Amino acid sequence: MAQDMDLSVAAQEILRPYNGENATPSQKSGLRGLLAKLNHLQEASLYRATARLSAFLEDRTPFLFVLSYFVVSVSLYIVLPDSIITIFWFVFLATNFYIAASVVIEAFLSVAPCRDARKAVCRIQEKGWVFPTADDQLYTLDIVIVAYLPNEKDIIIDRTLYALNEIIYPRDKLRINIVYNTPKPIEPLETELFNLTEKYSNLRVIKVQNSTSKADNLNHFFTINTGSDVMAIFDTDHYPHPHGPRWAMERFHSNKKIDIVQGRCIVLNAGDSLLAGMIAVEFDKIYAVSHPGRAAMWGFGLFCGSNGYWRTDLLREHKMDGEMLTEDIDSALRAFKKGCVAVHELNAVSYELAPTTLASFWKQRLRWAQGWAQASTKHVVLTWNKAHEGRRRSFVMRFGVLSLLLIRELSYYLVTQYTCLVFSLVVLHFPKTPAGLGRLVFFQYPLSEWLFIISITSLFATLWITYRVKSEFITLKMFVVFTIFYPIYLVFMATMGLYGHARQVVRYSSWNPTARS
Repeated sequence: MAQDMDLSVAAQEILRPYNGENATPSQKSGLRGLLAKLNHLQEASLYRATARLSAFLEDRTPFLFVLSYFVVSVSLYIVLPDSIITIFWFVFLATNFYIAASVVIEAFLSVAPCRDARKAVCRIQEKGWVFPTADDQLYTLDIVIVAYLPNEKDIIIDRTLYALNEIIYPRDKLRINIVYNTPKPIEPLETELFNLTEKYSNLRVIKVQNSTSKADNLNHFFTINTGSDVMAIFDTDHYPHPHGPRWAMERFHSNKKIDIVQGRCIVLNAGDSLLAGMIAVEFDKIYAVSHPGRAAMWGFGLFCGSNGYWRTDLLREHKMDGEMLTEDIDSALRAFKKGCVAVHELNAVSYELAPTTLASFWKQRLRWAQGWAQASTKHVVLTWNKAHEGRRRSFVMRFGVLSLLLIRELSYYLVTQYTCLVFSLVVLHFPKTPAGLGRLVFFQYPLSEWLFIISITSLFATLWITYRVKSEFITLKMFVVFTIFYPIYLVFMATMGLYGHARQVVRYSSWNPTARS
């Protein structure tokens, strides 16, 4: 920018002798045009510098917010009197007890759905994989694979061929739809994709022009009248189990009131890194335990973004909100608002890839954290507002929404505040032995011993139930590592939750898709 300013001044000095009375009209006009162009370049340079500074501040401001939060919190606990510290201590532990108790109850309630799912597989196996619904009675299914091509250019052909050749479903009732966007042409890949439609009659490839998000891609597809009864949404990195779609469709046929079926997602690359193994255990805990347990406890299920099946008429009317960072959670909560019935089908399995590096994990989870904060702020009113006419929203369901949206978001502050409180105690009363550290952190007060013991027992009970329903890619070693690092992992996830809140405060809007390979 300084160079542009110097150039403009120097140009004016050089041209000054030719801009007087002796200059011809054409010379004057040309000189004025040249100076105007130089001024335009200077303004453009200033604009770019301002934009770079704005982007830098937007990226760094959330970090400064979170850093200030931790510094102020620790400092506050250092100067507060013991009587106030005692109150905070019991508030944090009591709240943690509620969360741990809720999680373990959900875990125990998930046992029955997991057992029923296993029995259903055994029955179908004994019948030679003949399902209850006859093939000619099945609904027509559109599988929609959504892709952002620069990130998924290395896997899109593989996943397309897999879906075409491996999914076991009547060919005349199954269509595979590749819906993608790309900021620039990627050849010969795009041509290869379109050429596949000549070989496979049930393949449709759609390039969405001017799309900037998954929501844009889906909303464009919803404008096409495909004639399907059900639509299934998958991210590109997924491998649906060959029988996965059939299990989901059987749920629709078994109960005409079901609007959405969410399948179980399993991490395929659990052995690629320590982080991938941690995420794989976490996904088993979420999809095989928490989701079905919460549905049994609170009376509602949720669409989770991928491996989800919707009745076509509902989804086409429902659409995705492109203004939301996590359009899947928003769509799930809008469906709940309408009174739609969503269920979790554990046998509708799909395999996906977890991030293997901390950088990609950080980007993905920060986007999720901000998206959850955004969706929670928008939909927490479901706790108290009226249900749609003809639909019932019970007290239990309302409390479940409160727990899912408000209490879960507040838990980030409770976890981090407890961490800050413990850190302040260590600073003030640094223990000389490991036993002294244990007493300082967990057993400051008699009642806190019981709250801590119950919380730890709940954690181990939840992990034991998760281990009983673990996927085939999870080893005992991964579970041991997950258990050891879980407290640190909770603090890390809570910090990312705070970061997501800070991003939402500053209206951070950059979309960082997860790279796939």
